[in-house]
Amino acid sequence: MRDVARRTVARLDDESGDVPGWVLITLMTAALVTGLWTVAGERLTSMFEQALDDVANGP
Repeated sequence: MRDVARRTVARLDDESGDVPGWVLITLMTAALVTGLWTVAGERLTSMFEQALDDVANGP
């Protein structure tokens, strides 16, 4: 039982991580943001500017 606990702690202390997994997540997130911005960029910009105007001028 101690051996299992020791191996588990050693594995949790390993900081190498899952680099390919994180790279894939990063690339997929970037692709998703780029796709959304391409499709809805004009509308998102308009909504953002309207929100800033509402904050600056009140409702």
